Formats: sequence, C-alpha cells, structure tokens
Amino acid sequence: MTEKNILEVIRILKKTYPTTKIALKFRNHWQLLVATILSAQCTDKQVNIITKNLFKKYLLIKDYAKADLKEFELDIKSAGFYRNKAKNIINTAKIITKTKAGTVPKTMEELLELPGVARKTANIVLYNAFKKNEGIAVDTHVRRISKLLGLTENHNPDKIERDLMGIVPRHYWGQLNHLLVFHGRRFCIANRPKCLLCPLKKLCFYGKLKLKD
Repeated sequence: MTEKNILEVIRILKKTYPTTKIALKFRNHWQLLVATILSAQCTDKQVNIITKNLFKKYLLIKDYAKADLKEFELDIKSAGFYRNKAKNIINTAKIITKTKAGTVPKTMEELLELPGVARKTANIVLYNAFKKNEGIAVDTHVRRISKLLGLTENHNPDKIERDLMGIVPRHYWGQLNHLLVFHGRRFCIANRPKCLLCPLKKLCFYGKLKLKD
C-alpha cells in the first residue's frame, strides 16, 4: 500500500471514529500500566471489571509491591494467565518503588526492563500516559486488519510493527492503534466482518473480494 493510500485509510478512520481513545479505565500512569499488563489475552471490558475493585483495594504503587502473591492472584484471576500477571505486576511495583522513585518510566528502554512489559504494553503506556509516539501497539485487531489492508504480510507482532512504522507517518503511530481497535470492534469483526458496510471496503483486499460476490 502506498503512503497516499495509508493516509486515506487514516482519514476515513478518523472521520468514522472522531472520538477514539483507549478503552481501559485508569486514573494515573501506574494504573494504566497495570491495566495494560492485565489486558494481554484478555478483553478491555473484562480488565475494566477487574480493575474497578483492584484500584480501590490497592491505592499506591507501594501497596502492589507489598501485596501477597496468592491473594493478588485471586484478585485478578478472571484476567487469564493470572499467575504470571500477578507476579509481574508485583515485581514491577517493587522495581519502580526501589529504583524509579515510584514513577512509571517514560522511555521504551526502561519500560522494557520491567517484568511483563513487551513492546505492545510499552507503546500503549508511552502514548496514552506521555503522548510519545515511539512505536505502534500491535494487538489482535491491529494484526488482523493490517494484513487485510495489505499493510503487512508478517505474523510476528514485532515485524508487523516495523512494517507499519515504515509507511505510517510517526505522528499517527499511537492513534493508529485506537483507530484499528475501534474498527475491529465495529466492522472488521473476526469471523463475522461487516464488509459490505465497511468504510474501508474499497481499500481492503478482503473487502474487494466481497464486493465482487
């Protein structure tokens, strides 16, 4: 896809979803980091259900650092992979409390040093907490729609991210995730896409096939 086409995709998505923002609910940078770690292999809706009580029970980063592992596992059990997530969140809280002055890091390098934080999580935190466009968060929606639009032929999230960063203007990197997530929930639904109603159907390889049927 050419740069002209990707700009048209972004223009259409921005017009279709003018108020896009992250679906996770949080009140500070630490809560965003916790919610994003929990969101791996879990829906944002379910994460918001979990964090509604979690954020009331554990108010400060030091509360997470001191949390009992088994109890914390039960607090987040419905998130899936809860044992690893509980261990990672508690250990991350300990690291931030001891070595980062209780402040969530503002750089990709520092975030990637934290347990349970890969590029997707780091990109989400950097953009939504600090408005930094360091990369593009590749989740299931971004991966699926990017391939359908012909933006990438890769399956690996890191390679998909590199492909997207090569054709998408940097100032759209953070916003692109929100736009594609909204689109994935509204039209490009896995296993039951609404291709005939999709505003991107003329720019989408799969959508063009549907128009011919």
